Amino acid sequence: MRILQVSAELFPLLKTGGLADVAGALPIALAAAGQDVRVLLPGFPAILAGLDDIAPLAELTTPWGDSVQLRTGYVPGAGAVPAIRAYVIDAPALYDRPGNPYEDAKRQAYADNHRRFALLGWAGAQLAQGLDAGWQPEVVHAHDWHAALAPAYLAFAPPNGRPRVGSVFTVHNLAYQGLFAAWHFAELGLPPAAFGVNGLEFYGQLSFMKGGLCFADRITTVSPTYAREIQTPEQGFGLDGLLHSRASVLSGILNAVDDAVWNPATDTLIPHRFDVRRPAGKARCKAALQEELGLAAEPDAPLFIVVSRLTEQKGLHLVLGALDVLLAQGGQLALLGSGDAPLEAAFRERAARTPRSVSATLGYSEPLAHRLFGAGDVTLVPSLFEPCGLTQMYGLKYGSLPLVHRVGGLADTVVDCTLEDMADGTATGFVFDPFDIEGCTRAMRRAFALHARPADWRRVRAHAMRRPADWAAAAARYITVYEESLS
Repeated sequence: MRILQVSAELFPLLKTGGLADVAGALPIALAAAGQDVRVLLPGFPAILAGLDDIAPLAELTTPWGDSVQLRTGYVPGAGAVPAIRAYVIDAPALYDRPGNPYEDAKRQAYADNHRRFALLGWAGAQLAQGLDAGWQPEVVHAHDWHAALAPAYLAFAPPNGRPRVGSVFTVHNLAYQGLFAAWHFAELGLPPAAFGVNGLEFYGQLSFMKGGLCFADRITTVSPTYAREIQTPEQGFGLDGLLHSRASVLSGILNAVDDAVWNPATDTLIPHRFDVRRPAGKARCKAALQEELGLAAEPDAPLFIVVSRLTEQKGLHLVLGALDVLLAQGGQLALLGSGDAPLEAAFRERAARTPRSVSATLGYSEPLAHRLFGAGDVTLVPSLFEPCGLTQMYGLKYGSLPLVHRVGGLADTVVDCTLEDMADGTATGFVFDPFDIEGCTRAMRRAFALHARPADWRRVRAHAMRRPADWAAAAARYITVYEESLS
């Protein structure tokens, strides 16, 4: 099957969050399953710099009249990982900017984001209609709001005598919907019928996310529990009614872990490799990280780690509220992340007050993230909501037992250390239900209690590290959805 994946990010070329990890790993898994998969990306400088063998394909005039160039190239492979054919939109006026892909250096969304990402969906639809004479997709798979207009453009494309192209839209996080002023709709090149209660209109605004949800043949999201949650008012963000009405074409497919990138037995970004059968390297990783971050060299002190955006969604205020309990019981905390200024300031202040017990690194570093998972005993993911979450999966893989709020993909991937689940070998971490400081604190106390029983701790850690999380199974589910989109 010929599959075009459309996304704003792709690891290892450009990453601001978990979307890039999924967009980078899924094409490789699909190719391993025998599928003919290509990717379409916006021409951000990091993406253009990272592609191999770039060549021009076509000159395009956007719906609002600008000229851009579509190029082709390859996402580099390595070892057994194949190179993936890529299309990239070369439009420096839209994509060659400071800041991150979505915001300027002052964290303000770019005023023309509606054009920057409408172009991504529009280009996907152009490829689906035969822009590349040598290759036409059978299915277009759009990821998150940035690519969500691809199904809309496809739905209103004029018939050209070619076979029908299926469309799949994946919601990675419903909270980020791509909302713009309604008057921008006139720039998109879509007919008036696309803007209405059964289209892109959303309480008087223009919603890219709603476009994907309305017009895609099939909808997926990144965990089974989240697929159910977004059909409720609590987590539907105003779209729960639409999602409920399309429940028959909505699937939850759990994300997986790219074993070529996240594997403590082969990871070159951690100082000592280890696995379930040879776990000694993990203790050496912990000692090395304690020295690196200036934490006390205490091998028996449980090391709690946070690798996260610092936002209210991620529940980091619960970590701050429970931190005194963590420190009073002899634990340490190492944090890596950036986000809301008050949370950054609070963690910076706690690290300055107790530097031998708390470390806060603001920003993001992929190598440091790997070292934190390699060293950590407990990975904290107390999110208010979490579509899937990859952080807890990395924690499982590296034997850093996740401590999570029972929601979304966290509920689907972490089994609490109850006596019965420990007895049958399914326990993998610590789960709490009420989203408050007391619930988080009680889960921390359970983590300390288990850590004080080394034999039980090692047994649960081994269960966690053995938990299957391969992309082959997820890719098989996606292939089924692609086939359904064509029916």
